[in-house]
Amino acid sequence: MNKIISLIKTHKKKSIVITILLIWYYFSLPKTLFSEPTSTVIESADGQLLGAQIAKDGQWRFPHTDSIPVKFSKSIIAFEDAYFYKHPGFNPISIGKAFWQNMKSGSIKRGGSTLTQQVIRLSRKGKGRTYFEKLIELILATRLEFRHSKEEILGFYAANAPFGGNVVGLDVASWRYFGRNPHDLSWAESATLAVLPNTPSLIYPGKNQEKLFKKRNRLLKKLHEEHIIDELTYELAIQEELPKKPYPLPQIAPHLLQKVNKEHTGKRIITSVNKALQQRVNTIVKNNYNTLQQNQIYNIGVLVLDVKTRKVRAYVGNSPTGAEHQKDVDVIDKPRSTGSILKPFLYAAMLDAGEILPNTLVADVPTQIASYNPKNFNLEYDGAVPASRALSRSLNVPAVRMLQQFGLDRFHHYVKELGLTDIKYNANHYGLSLILGGAESNLWDLCKSYAAMSSTINHYDETGGKYYSNEFVNPTFLEGTEVDFGKFSTEKTIFDAGSIYMTYQSLKEVNRPEGEENWEFFDSSKEIAWKTGTSFGFRDAWAIGSTKDYVVGVWVGNADGEGRPGLVGVSTAAPILFEVFDVLPKSKWFSEPFDELEKIPVCSKSGYRASEICEQKDSVFVQRTGLKTKACPYHLWVHLDENGQHQVNSSCYPINKMKHTSWFVLPPLEAFYYQRKNPSYKNLPPFSQGCMSAGKAVMDFIYPKESVKVFLPKDFDENTNQLVFRLAHSIPDIKVFWYLDANYMGTTHTFHELALNPKSGKHIVTVVDELGNEIKRSIEITD
Repeated sequence: MNKIISLIKTHKKKSIVITILLIWYYFSLPKTLFSEPTSTVIESADGQLLGAQIAKDGQWRFPHTDSIPVKFSKSIIAFEDAYFYKHPGFNPISIGKAFWQNMKSGSIKRGGSTLTQQVIRLSRKGKGRTYFEKLIELILATRLEFRHSKEEILGFYAANAPFGGNVVGLDVASWRYFGRNPHDLSWAESATLAVLPNTPSLIYPGKNQEKLFKKRNRLLKKLHEEHIIDELTYELAIQEELPKKPYPLPQIAPHLLQKVNKEHTGKRIITSVNKALQQRVNTIVKNNYNTLQQNQIYNIGVLVLDVKTRKVRAYVGNSPTGAEHQKDVDVIDKPRSTGSILKPFLYAAMLDAGEILPNTLVADVPTQIASYNPKNFNLEYDGAVPASRALSRSLNVPAVRMLQQFGLDRFHHYVKELGLTDIKYNANHYGLSLILGGAESNLWDLCKSYAAMSSTINHYDETGGKYYSNEFVNPTFLEGTEVDFGKFSTEKTIFDAGSIYMTYQSLKEVNRPEGEENWEFFDSSKEIAWKTGTSFGFRDAWAIGSTKDYVVGVWVGNADGEGRPGLVGVSTAAPILFEVFDVLPKSKWFSEPFDELEKIPVCSKSGYRASEICEQKDSVFVQRTGLKTKACPYHLWVHLDENGQHQVNSSCYPINKMKHTSWFVLPPLEAFYYQRKNPSYKNLPPFSQGCMSAGKAVMDFIYPKESVKVFLPKDFDENTNQLVFRLAHSIPDIKVFWYLDANYMGTTHTFHELALNPKSGKHIVTVVDELGNEIKRSIEITD
């Protein structure tokens, strides 16, 4: 140590120069060798290529990978640098031979560069091939050997070597020239790629085939002579043909690639997509697109989520349509009118709040709420229908009436809690149309919400009655990302497991599309909770379904918003939904969350909690919150004469002779429509002569509604059409007397319809039955 210090003192200038040179040498190599932009690459969960987007500089250049195939590694070393694992970055013998040959020829004929030197040359783009540049490359090559392992240096070469045209790097070259992963290449194919960086112009399609063929075979012969490949492998390899033309890179999930590229430009991303499933869903979408385009319906989106992991397993952002129909638009995250797809959330919310039981009767009659006049899709009415059946049949009028009962602001709060990000305005902006497509949402958010509800039931079962605080977490398409469900809690996140389970029980009964109608009779069929939606004007068709393991969402329509006849959820989106479920593994049905359910007696006819006078009761499981619902309001004690033919009361009949009977009674308007679908429904018997009803509602207008404005058109003879008034009465064969503004207009018997021709302006219609019951309605006639 003392001698070294003494030498430094003796030779200060030399020491300073040497120190400066050592410092320069240490920092001579840039920290980042290659800064060129790279392609965005996405792979499936098991590492298979799904697609790539060209780099910003127009080159196909995949991000660097440390994994070099053995066949290519041995081939490139045999061809370019036989002493690669022995030299310190340069090979003096090769340099000497190259120098002597170049001196003899008077020009540079041979380089003598090692693979390490070639990596340095590739990183120093645009530098001339001079002896001075060679010296710099040599120095930097030795520095590179100090910094990186041989395998890493080989990786730099494989990722950045030119392979002809705008193809840079082994990964891209393998896909472009052989259509597969470099690890799957044969010896002949690996040898072909090994000789290309030396003269990349040889790969030009249709040219130089003979030169490339001979060059490849010379390398294969060398590999055989060095006992890297055996005789049989060599004989088979030299018979293989060369690539004729470049292959297109796989584009199996192009819209997911777009999505990834926005956040991870120029990176290699391992997605959660299952490649085999993605390809099968692509085929399903293509086949359905070929049919739908005949009706000028061009765009389809399909999303498949894994309920347990909340990861994307298939992502089809659009159909294989043309640019004129916006094929590049990713429809999965675009806001579209929801149609009826939000109805299950309302049903679950009302169950969860204890507002209804699964089969509680809800009114299904012509309805006018202010200026809003909802109608069922088939323009028919059931009078009264169980809530679960109203959901499974997607009836609009019951849904609107349920929303009015539950509260618009209250439900709006729920959908915001669900994370439906496209519902941006306050509740009054949407009004009651919120439940029928007055709002917008996207396939991603909707599938996320259905997956969260499914997972709520699963987690409740797995944890013995607990919830996760972050159940409604956003899904992920990254395989390496695990979603955070939050902490355990005894409190529900949004809906309790019992309410969701009951909702799914109803959705399981939705009528399936053609070909799936008798699904329950086949052992191979899947139990699926699913719902369709169709927006106003036939612009959007939805179908979303869930099993215990998967959620599948489908949107069908035109990206430009054009509506088409027949663009209905059940006929366009639902068939795709079931085709996708057919290629998914079969799942068991959800386990019943018994701790959130309670077995209670309910009225068979009304679905309400059974009162003491309900004549028929069922013992069924309901959500625990349902215990606070009111008892059946539709069963009444009716007092009949001893023959049971007429209603009586104490003012006209001896009490000791009365028969007291429980009777299922609907309001007059509901009863009018209900009886059409339920012939067994019995109207109340008429009152005995001399007996009067005790203020019960016995009749109601079918049309018009209260305070409605009516326009009466004219016919071809310029005569104003008549307005037909319609009335429902709970007593058959009774006479009613009609008055318009206190002027008698006529009498009807049994069927209560009367055509009038009122003048423009406001009017009051009064109806009186022969028992003295009276009802009024205000209307306004406009020209």
